[in-house]
Amino acid sequence: MTQVTPVIRLRGELLLDEPMARHTSWRVGGPARRFYRPADTEDLAVFLAQLDPDEPLLWLGLGSNLLVRDGGFAGTVIATQGRLAGLTQVKPKGIRAEAGVACAQLARFAARLGLSGLEFFAGIPGTVGGALAMNAGAFGSETWCWVEQVETMDRRGVIRYRRPDEFSVGYRRVEAMEGEWFLAASFGLREGDVEASLSQIKTLLDKRGTSQPIGLPSCGSVFRNPPEDFAGRLIETVGLKGHRIGNAEVSPKHANFILNLGEAKAADIEALIQLMQEKVEQASGIRLQTEVKILGEQV
Repeated sequence: MTQVTPVIRLRGELLLDEPMARHTSWRVGGPARRFYRPADTEDLAVFLAQLDPDEPLLWLGLGSNLLVRDGGFAGTVIATQGRLAGLTQVKPKGIRAEAGVACAQLARFAARLGLSGLEFFAGIPGTVGGALAMNAGAFGSETWCWVEQVETMDRRGVIRYRRPDEFSVGYRRVEAMEGEWFLAASFGLREGDVEASLSQIKTLLDKRGTSQPIGLPSCGSVFRNPPEDFAGRLIETVGLKGHRIGNAEVSPKHANFILNLGEAKAADIEALIQLMQEKVEQASGIRLQTEVKILGEQV
């Protein structure tokens, strides 16, 4: 008698050759070979376990701080936004947020509970998963200052619970466990005041609106600030504010932003990034390091 191995049915949404321009904040990028929106954590575990062990993986939140080249991504994208979206209070001063929760949503959730510490998350245009992966920060605060525990998943679908001291964390960098991705985090916060926290969020967003460009596609800050200096100042000093390549432009408002003026190519943006690095290094000896992750194939 022949045994038949049962096939576990997936409950998420699988798209093939999905244009990444639909899913990145720059609105550029070629197709991903596979694009999967999991139904939930259990469905994601099943999907990952069925993939080839050598399949390249990209976990995607809001698609900010990400540049996918025009040739696309020859692997599988795991889209967490709106899917891994659990957000709960887990103890009097604790919140658990899954990877797909928008940072701004978490900031307001904490504020309305009367918990303080994550107000700065309102200024981060990404998700919790991305914030954990890069130690995102704004207005002088950073993600991992508030993390008590993280949950990770490996490509076999196994979930692990890890402490912050198991990771090497620095300014806009986190050395994660090889072959594991952030699934959720538990944050320990301070007792606060609802009105004061909501007011602080409004003040921070107003400040961001007056100092940073809005209205056109961008990725947020392109470069990390070097020690005791600002990337935007260095770029402005070499005269690149407002400089264009194709339909990509160094923002006239804030030189550490690159704008898609409409129909820009990923190659235009990458060429601007390289030019900014070269000009600043020639003038100051400082090699600017990108916050944005660049991946995929050239056309």
